[in-house]
Amino acid sequence: MSLKSAVAGTTVMDHLLDRLHALGVRHLFGMPGDYNLKVLDRVVAHPDVKWIGTASELGAAYAADAYARTSGFGALLTTFGVGELSAINGVAGAYAERLPLLHIAVGPTQATERDKAVVHHSMGDGDFDRFARAHREVVCAHAVLRPDNAVSEIDRVLSACLRESRPGYLRVPRDVALAPAPPWRPSAADGRQTVEGDGVEAFRAAARARLAAAGTVAVLADFLVDRFHARDELARFLTAGSFPHAVLATGKTVVDESAPGFLGVYSGAMSERPVRAAIDGADLLIRAGVLLADSTTGKFTHGFDAEAGIDLGPWTAKVDGRTFPGVPLATALTVLAELVSGRPAAPVPAAGSRGLGAALTGLSGSVTAAGRSAATLLRRASPLGLPLTQSYLWEAVGSAVEPHHTVIADDGTPLLGIVGHRFPRGARFIGQPFWGSIGYGLPALLGTQLADPARRGLLVIGDGAAQPTVQELGTIGRHHLKPIVVLVNNHGYTIERVTHGLRAVYNDISRWHWPKLPAAVGVRNPLVLRARSTAALDRALARAAATPDRLVLIEAFTAKDDIPPAMVRMLINRPDRARWVP
Repeated sequence: MSLKSAVAGTTVMDHLLDRLHALGVRHLFGMPGDYNLKVLDRVVAHPDVKWIGTASELGAAYAADAYARTSGFGALLTTFGVGELSAINGVAGAYAERLPLLHIAVGPTQATERDKAVVHHSMGDGDFDRFARAHREVVCAHAVLRPDNAVSEIDRVLSACLRESRPGYLRVPRDVALAPAPPWRPSAADGRQTVEGDGVEAFRAAARARLAAAGTVAVLADFLVDRFHARDELARFLTAGSFPHAVLATGKTVVDESAPGFLGVYSGAMSERPVRAAIDGADLLIRAGVLLADSTTGKFTHGFDAEAGIDLGPWTAKVDGRTFPGVPLATALTVLAELVSGRPAAPVPAAGSRGLGAALTGLSGSVTAAGRSAATLLRRASPLGLPLTQSYLWEAVGSAVEPHHTVIADDGTPLLGIVGHRFPRGARFIGQPFWGSIGYGLPALLGTQLADPARRGLLVIGDGAAQPTVQELGTIGRHHLKPIVVLVNNHGYTIERVTHGLRAVYNDISRWHWPKLPAAVGVRNPLVLRARSTAALDRALARAAATPDRLVLIEAFTAKDDIPPAMVRMLINRPDRARWVP
């Protein structure tokens, strides 16, 4: 490839922004600090990347995480030391849940480093790599940029982020960021997975034999399908095989939930009976991009042998424990689609006849279209004075989800309450069931709304989870975004109360006057609604849907000890308390 000459006046930071834009980054999140101010001048001047100043560095990291989930890559920029450490929890969450993003930490000049000067935001000992070393534990690639290696190291780190679908980290002295960018030769490495022909053909033969010997086949999909860009291949495979299929909570909406073969969300012993019977009882279980975690398997109560069946990982496929390297996930799904094409359609287990009450139970309970309509009618006929419950709340919110919505659920009762409800085709879901850091939802709402403004965000979050990051509601308002926020006011950390300490003081929080908050943090003309009864909630949801031109906050009141049906099932069905203790 020919060398690309640097445009006159192009700095290392300009080059980095160009590279990020080529990966789909149109917004850069972060906060100003004196070390990065002159660098931010270059960001503001960039024609294709817009600076989004957040209220905290942690909020910037959460927003970049959700941005990556929506558009494919995210980025944040902080100042050295205090700023980058504030962001590290969000970066770690992106590492755990496999999101490609870049954290840029701008620090003191090289001369300051050489002099080992005692400067602010440092430990005063001349060690300027301390915080970079901390980040090495939560990123897949890292570098300290110098004038002679800046462009090559940027390429290396970005390629690793794409290949691993995980965060990268760059520590950039301010003078290096503002230095002229040297000529750049585009790297041949683009982060794509390597396909090995011999491995693919060996996998094909083993999978063909395994499929031929299987009586019943079921499919379990998870979030790695999304992270490694295999959604289309999974959809084609499911269409070709017509197999009953389910997802883990981390993989919600990775498949079309309106499809007839979709069973619901699988969570071990806490699953609905048809879901568990189909997944645990299959002669052959095909797992696509699955990570088995305590929070998604009903505390490891899954009933299938994790070493048996066909297991498709990011780069390696397995058949009954036999490993086939060099078979990326998308390739393996394409092979399986070819093998099952023309196979007679498998019967889908019947969900059975369920009334509204039954439809409300279970982490993975799916609501059929008929059930959704019936539930809506029942809600409309509900007495005005009927108190709002968690069961009613999540059935109502689940029924209000529309194809153009991206639903964001914060950890706790909102996530457990909403995740089991079947979404219409086109709706997307963002949650953090694995990392599980409370407060993720509000900055995530900011990130996904900026990444795809054509979709309307619908955030469900508890009062306890909202308090750590609620200031980002102001950032959302500042950028004129119009999401719906359903805030559950149940006076504290209900999920922690149920886990331990029902009346413990550490599960209490300060009571805020939420209706005044949007205006207080700068949201212009918000629509604030409150719901203490079923009828009030129905009216609030209907009005929110009819008001797309305003940010809508619905404060929904439920009792302190009221919990979603999913949590009831978890408490009833957990095999023993020892395994339940976090």
